[in-house]
Amino acid sequence: MIRAWRQAALSTMVALLLWQALVTLTGLPRFILPGPGLVAETLWESRALIAENAVITIIEILVGLGLGALLGGITAIGLAASPFARNLIRPMMVFSQAIPVFALAPILTLWLGYGLASKIAMALLIIYFPVTSAFFDALMRCPRGWLDLAQVMGASPRRIMWHIRVPAALPGFASGLRLAAVYAPIGAIIGEWVGASKGLGYLMLLANGRAKTDLMFAALIVLAIFTLILHASVDRACRKWLD
Repeated sequence: MIRAWRQAALSTMVALLLWQALVTLTGLPRFILPGPGLVAETLWESRALIAENAVITIIEILVGLGLGALLGGITAIGLAASPFARNLIRPMMVFSQAIPVFALAPILTLWLGYGLASKIAMALLIIYFPVTSAFFDALMRCPRGWLDLAQVMGASPRRIMWHIRVPAALPGFASGLRLAAVYAPIGAIIGEWVGASKGLGYLMLLANGRAKTDLMFAALIVLAIFTLILHASVDRACRKWLD
């Protein structure tokens, strides 16, 4: 654990040095590419504004992640349990991925308004398919010998599902959750870019319109740090859950 933190700190320092070197050597104006020092100063001076908007985005991400994981898990179990559901729903799910999720953001904003609901729905949609797909594939790859043995012993399909297939597929579900932890912030931010009055995505657009690139970078860094923390937390929770 300590070694991982050291590697992360070293990578961060190298990235900051390269960033500062790029700003110094190219002489780019601050409204094009601010230096890390200026971004850090803005982050501190605007900490209250950034924190106020970050809370909104974090709520959107966490609620969307929870709902997406729940619906994805339920859908995967339903598809694995019912051939009829597989034949009916799977083609629809695959077709839905042909529609760019970014294009749905204006429609969701029109239907659900400019509040939290449209951003939560966007985060849910962007993680729903990865979670469902990963969990469903794991459910369908359950060792055939386990299923045959359960059937010989007279286990019902319901007991086979909950006592054999689902426990065996949990690593696949965990993989889907790890992906979801990275994708959920993307959905929330896209929703805020289309229409919002609060949130880090809204703050980035506002800062960009006013040529406050340092504030835009500060908000982006906060979002990136939260995404890393969320992914690490989900990964650690999944490892403990599967041990």
